[in-house]
Amino acid sequence: MKQTVLLGGYTRKTGKGITRASFDSATGQLTTPVPYIESLGSPTYMAVSKANVAYAVDAGDGVGGVAAVDLNGATPTVLNTVLEPGSSPAHISIDEARQLVFASNYHEGRVNVYKINADHTLTPRDVAQHHGSGPRPEQDASHVHFADLTPDGRLAVIDLGTDEVYTYPLSDTGKLGTPVILKLAPGFGPRHLVFHHTRPIAYLLGELSSQVAVLTYDAATGTFLPGQTQSTIPADWTAHNGAAAVRLTQDDRFLYLSNRGHNSLTAYAVSEDGLHLTQIQQLSTEGEFPRDFNLDLTESYVLAVNQNTDNGTLYARDAATGLLTETQKDIVTPEAVNVVFLPAE
Repeated sequence: MKQTVLLGGYTRKTGKGITRASFDSATGQLTTPVPYIESLGSPTYMAVSKANVAYAVDAGDGVGGVAAVDLNGATPTVLNTVLEPGSSPAHISIDEARQLVFASNYHEGRVNVYKINADHTLTPRDVAQHHGSGPRPEQDASHVHFADLTPDGRLAVIDLGTDEVYTYPLSDTGKLGTPVILKLAPGFGPRHLVFHHTRPIAYLLGELSSQVAVLTYDAATGTFLPGQTQSTIPADWTAHNGAAAVRLTQDDRFLYLSNRGHNSLTAYAVSEDGLHLTQIQQLSTEGEFPRDFNLDLTESYVLAVNQNTDNGTLYARDAATGLLTETQKDIVTPEAVNVVFLPAE
């Protein structure tokens, strides 16, 4: 299957913004990424809609927000940007059914809701400002790091700074209601969440604790309950580590996550009931600070990008065992921190 790979990244040093490469899962060949969208400031995360419009982080001088970029046609076209004073978001997701975009702002401690208009541009719709702190130095204030839909259409918002998961009711027009809040162990430092595809279960990654927690979800109340917790790094690792991205296969059998510091990918087998994780592999990303990685559309390969060393590593994935095998390394990926696979144009 021929695919397009988009890599989002910083524009502080040698990074050009969003780069693009071609990938063929039949041969496992990935081309060298080339500049694709250079007009945005540090587009470190993006989500692409079914209409083939990218909603990407954008940053300017003292402002930050989201840009809508039409990927249809020979060259990408920026449709509009919605910026406001402060820093730019850390994560973006899309609600296709209600045509909404959610932007999680780590530094500002808030989640913004935008409406996708008929022309695919964005209009601000609502905002939730968080407050609070946690016991670790990185938890000096609220740090909203992730927001995405629950299976029943609420909005799950992850606050690394306060060790909390907020579950907001969400109207069809994009208005947020009063949330239900899960308070985690002090210093867990939650970052990203991924839901099981068929069961009311989620897997929550703790950046600061280097742990992954299994949560059960009650759709009747919007409540999460914590279950098993597993370490993402070896017991004898004492240097700094921050767990970063987490991905679950479509068959719900394997969970993968990245470690910045230990500079590795960790793979887990998921029990049939979804409630238990068993570590099956840990391998190097062949670089430093892998903030993101992703499965290709066939889930036969995994691509990880290392922010600090400007290089990526490609792995073949065994669908039966879940194990990864390195197939290509030292892919040139300047300041890349986000990986998105799309069908080839």
